[in-house]
Amino acid sequence: MTEAAQNQPVFSMDKIYVKDISLEIPHAPQIFLERESPQIDVQLHSQAAAIEQGVFEVTVTTTVTAKLGEKVMFLIEAKQAGIFQVRNVADEEIEPILAVMCPNILFPYLREVVSDVSVRGGFAPVMLNPINFDVLYQQNKQQQAQAAAATTH
Repeated sequence: MTEAAQNQPVFSMDKIYVKDISLEIPHAPQIFLERESPQIDVQLHSQAAAIEQGVFEVTVTTTVTAKLGEKVMFLIEAKQAGIFQVRNVADEEIEPILAVMCPNILFPYLREVVSDVSVRGGFAPVMLNPINFDVLYQQNKQQQAQAAAATTH
């Protein structure tokens, strides 16, 4: 292999897997007698961690809470993860790859897991709305810059 070929940027997905999943239905079986539609709250975040040089685990985590008034109908927590190789890429490009590109790959899998778990729990499927991870990344960068500016004044 030539030196030029060895220095080519590398991005590959080695593995995609469900890292953690839970379903809680604290008021079963009585909750199944309810006919109202629940209020659905979705929390979502992603994180990345280096496994070894050029290899990262990226995890997208969601918590879906369905409530009728103050009563929790069900709670789904799911972590969809992937192992990605990112090599021969400038340091300033690695963070956006791990914060935007990788979560965009993982999100459809997470969406399917959440929908499947809600149906298996006896409820209508929960379809997570599409997420723009690029916008989330930009918002996080702005918040970090504002926080840094606030601490230096």
